[in-house]
Amino acid sequence: MHRGSLALGLMIMILLNSGCKDKKEVDEDTDSHRETITQIKVAESLGVDVLTNDSGTISFDASDLAHGHIIVKYTGTADKVQVQVEDSKGNRTPYPLKIGSNEAIPFTEGDGDYKVTLLEHVENNLYSIGLSQNYKVEMRDENDAFCYPNQYSDYNPDSACVKKGREISDSSSSDLDYIKRVYNFIIKEIKYDEEFAKNIPVNYIPNPDETLSTKKGICLDYASLTTAMLRSQGLPTKLEVGYSGEAYHAWISVWTKETGWIDNVIRFDGKKWTLIDPTLGANNSKQSVRKYIGDGSNYTLKFVY
Repeated sequence: MHRGSLALGLMIMILLNSGCKDKKEVDEDTDSHRETITQIKVAESLGVDVLTNDSGTISFDASDLAHGHIIVKYTGTADKVQVQVEDSKGNRTPYPLKIGSNEAIPFTEGDGDYKVTLLEHVENNLYSIGLSQNYKVEMRDENDAFCYPNQYSDYNPDSACVKKGREISDSSSSDLDYIKRVYNFIIKEIKYDEEFAKNIPVNYIPNPDETLSTKKGICLDYASLTTAMLRSQGLPTKLEVGYSGEAYHAWISVWTKETGWIDNVIRFDGKKWTLIDPTLGANNSKQSVRKYIGDGSNYTLKFVY
């Protein structure tokens, strides 16, 4: 992924005072301490509402649909498999599927009608439909799809990235301090992988723990690791991929109690990251936020994970 032209020449702290629920507020003083989350939310195959194909090689587990995701599993013979999620507007988001494992596929457009289709590779660029199903999604919390691990930011309670997040949280005084520390940790520890960027595999899926272990990656790896560390500590986070002008890159949006979703709060193209303070205080309106992040007109969003 190429370097974009997004640098604003400033790096300011983010004010984030709330998350995915079950977090108490803390005072912004030197004696306060952030409450570290130890019980993370995980996407599970509950087996209550399961649809399978005739051969039993494909399963859609919609048991936890109200939390904004479905669990898909493929055990057939195709060498490549893709899941497509189509929303009510006709937008399709592709998810290359790992064969043989349960994969969490999110519904990122909130409540509404979706069509989930699993495609099996036949030959060349030809795929056949293995299983397709329509779902009406009504979430318990509108942010739930961005509070759980999914295919593009996959983690569990034993993941190294989750443990590192807890470690950083234990030393943080607040959500504000935690976000700043996570950001500084990642830009210090993870290096951009120039060679890999030249030959990125088709349908590449990032692995947060691998990025943490190798200490290198492309912008999607940066985004995946950041998302995992924020979500696992209760901060609803969107991993977004698209274009700024002609530069293909990624950015992260975060939800706060004061402003709702704040777009493009952490922006990066792999080498250059910018951390922008969208609020500067609880009294700022969303309109005032826009003078720091713009109106989004320079962004073309392709996919949200």
